[in-house]
This record gives sequence, C-alpha cells and structure tokens, in this order.
Amino acid sequence: MRPGGVQVSALDHRIPPPLFGLACGLLAWLLARASPGLGVDWLPRVPVAAALVALGLSLDVWGLVAFRRARTTLNPLSPERTSAVVQGGPYRFTRNPMYLGMACVLLGACAWLANPLALLAVFVFVGYITRFQIMPEERALLGKFGGAYADYLRRVRRWL
Repeated sequence: MRPGGVQVSALDHRIPPPLFGLACGLLAWLLARASPGLGVDWLPRVPVAAALVALGLSLDVWGLVAFRRARTTLNPLSPERTSAVVQGGPYRFTRNPMYLGMACVLLGACAWLANPLALLAVFVFVGYITRFQIMPEERALLGKFGGAYADYLRRVRRWL
C-alpha cells in the first residue's frame, strides 16, 4: 500500500504503454498466424487499416502536443510528476487520447491481418492499460489535484 491507504499492484506503471502496445500487436499477429482458417478476405481491408492507423497516430500526436503546451510530463510511468490537468485538445472528449490512439493503431493492424481472432489483442490492450496504467494514473492525479480533477473525471469519459 502507498501512503494514504491506496492499493498498489506490482504491475502498476511497470510496462511502458507503447511497449505493451507493441506486445499486443505481436499477439494479434501470432493469433492470426495460428488460425489462418479464420481469415476473412474483405475488400476494404487496406484502406480501413490505413485509416485506423492514421487516426490513432493523429490522436497520439495531438495528445502529445497538448501535454507539451501545458508543460507537463509525458512520462506515463510517473503520473505524480505531472504539473497540470490537461483539458484542451483531444482531452476535451477523452481522458486518454494517447492510449485511445494506440488502441486505434492496434485495431488498424487487426484490420490489416483480417482475422477476427486477432481482435483479442485489442481487448487485452484495453483491459491491461485500463487496470494497470489508467486507474493508477487517475488515483495519483486525484490525490494531487483533488476537486479540479474529480470534476474533469465527471465531465470527460475515460476512453470515448
């Protein structure tokens, strides 16, 4: 437990989210390779995949720019070092645009793989990032910014 009685897991903030996203991309590829009979040949596969990846990368960059403008830390492994609650840019409609962007990139990879089993990797990513990254970040920011952050939590959704 951390001071103040906050429950902590050994996995909280231990794996950098981009690294975990890459691991989930590898998982998607392995699942698709292990089940070629489930592959679906659909015509718009490449443009849909490209659009999802472009959307995801755009969200990532937009989120990074908003953090830079607020002059706060970009390090997701140290939420206690943040100096501001960023509420502009994409943070007006999602509290986690960079994680949402990573999920979109992963979803784009799954579209390109054209295998429904690969989608399990997206669920693994969202579940893990929510539990071991986002929830600990939210606890740290609530402890640091109190009511201002609590108001933000009420106004803006975690993912979408």
